[in-house]
Amino acid sequence: MRVSRWFAQHWVMGVALLVLGYLFLPIAVVAGLSFNRPSSRLSYDFNEFTLDNWRNPCATSDMCDAVLRSVQIGFLATVAATVLGTLMAFALVRHRFRGRSGLNVLIFLPMATPELVMGTSLLALFVSGGVPLGFWTIVIAHVMFCVSFVVVTVKARLSGMDRRLEEAAMDLYASEWQTFRRVTLPLVLPGIVAAALLAFSLSFDDFIITNFNSGTTVTFPMYVWGAAQRGIPPQVNVIGTAMFGIALLLVLASSMRGRKARRAAIATAVPGATSRS
Repeated sequence: MRVSRWFAQHWVMGVALLVLGYLFLPIAVVAGLSFNRPSSRLSYDFNEFTLDNWRNPCATSDMCDAVLRSVQIGFLATVAATVLGTLMAFALVRHRFRGRSGLNVLIFLPMATPELVMGTSLLALFVSGGVPLGFWTIVIAHVMFCVSFVVVTVKARLSGMDRRLEEAAMDLYASEWQTFRRVTLPLVLPGIVAAALLAFSLSFDDFIITNFNSGTTVTFPMYVWGAAQRGIPPQVNVIGTAMFGIALLLVLASSMRGRKARRAAIATAVPGATSRS
């Protein structure tokens, strides 16, 4: 009876752990392969442990150039998409205007549209407009599909925020700018950071839309696709593991900062609330 009762109380957690293990298994394999010296260039077997891949992450200058180019494109697309998406999310959540419901539907279209359709549509747009394909056409294309993800993420954060905290701050004679800077922004910041990380991840690893609008510009996913035909260097696994580690650290730092900002915002809006709680 004790065993059956224990399973009845913990089976959901067990299933969740199994699902998470299944999701993180490919990442664990990539991390393991980053410390591997394969027996041949076309082999993915665990042959010999080595740290040479991490000591020399740039197998070729072409790979490092592709990684740097992807980081630059991801940074520019993330900044533009985060700014535009955050402003759109505030407008949709905090204001009522004509066409608001239709705009909500339009925002979801880039998320629901297959990347093949979006890539070919953008290619037709750039070619008909006489825009040369290259670095900036990739940035424009990435901004277009990243904005939707930013809007949805920030909207979810704004919708779950307690407006009474802002009202309490303004009741205590805080101006609108002070309320936004000391209460609203700290509470929304974790959602904005999460949206920015999501946008950067989507931009960094995009292949289909980039392939249609890149011209002669080679990003990291395109380099991996081309290298797969003649053997992927093990340093590719190093780049993937490093990117996952950096993203994980940023998420943890953002979560910790969000908790501190939430407590500080509550204490600022309602003096003595922290001590009473």
